[in-house]
Amino acid sequence: MSANTRNRRTFTALLAAGALAVTLGACSSSGGGSGSSSGSSSAAVSGSAASAASVSGSAASAAAMADQPFGAACAAVPEDGAGSFSGMAKDPVATAASNNPLLSTLVTAVKQAGLVDTLNSAQNITVFAPTNDAFAKIPKADLDALLADKAKLTEVLTYHVTPERLAPNSLAGTHKTLEGGDLTVTGSEPDFTVNGNSKVLCGNVQTANATVYIVDTVLMPAS
Repeated sequence: MSANTRNRRTFTALLAAGALAVTLGACSSSGGGSGSSSGSSSAAVSGSAASAASVSGSAASAAAMADQPFGAACAAVPEDGAGSFSGMAKDPVATAASNNPLLSTLVTAVKQAGLVDTLNSAQNITVFAPTNDAFAKIPKADLDALLADKAKLTEVLTYHVTPERLAPNSLAGTHKTLEGGDLTVTGSEPDFTVNGNSKVLCGNVQTANATVYIVDTVLMPAS
């Protein structure tokens, strides 16, 4: 074999090796691009999932806020103990009210009427609960007479109770009471008024069997 022939074969082999190296390099580059694209897609999916989780968390937070008591007088409710919101939620309504210092006169009236067991055993009711100051608006002689008249007292107290659990978004409207008459609620959260003159001071208070709206005026049924 001549020297020229050997040189041509060597040159041809080098060209083939170079072409193979270029081909392998291109494939490697293409594979890297595909991995990068896959990584970007994964990151996009993860980002979307995180965004969806954030939206879901916000909705859950809003729902939780909607379940909270509202109103200026809620600040007067004890922060802990049996008379707090969490404490009242564990007891039936008459028992829960007895642990709330805002409602001691109401509790006395409920006991006088013999309604403790009735209210505690009822299921899914709404109670419009007058504060001590609400009862104080009634002249003392009239209040004493009311407390002494069990039949009349029962009418007045059962007029403050509806046989369904009313959430804030369904509170406005006319509702049948256990007394048999109707009461009418106007307004929207946090400003509700009952029968035109009794304002809700602290609403959406939960007990084991009732939703309570604390009001500033005693409600009187039609004679």
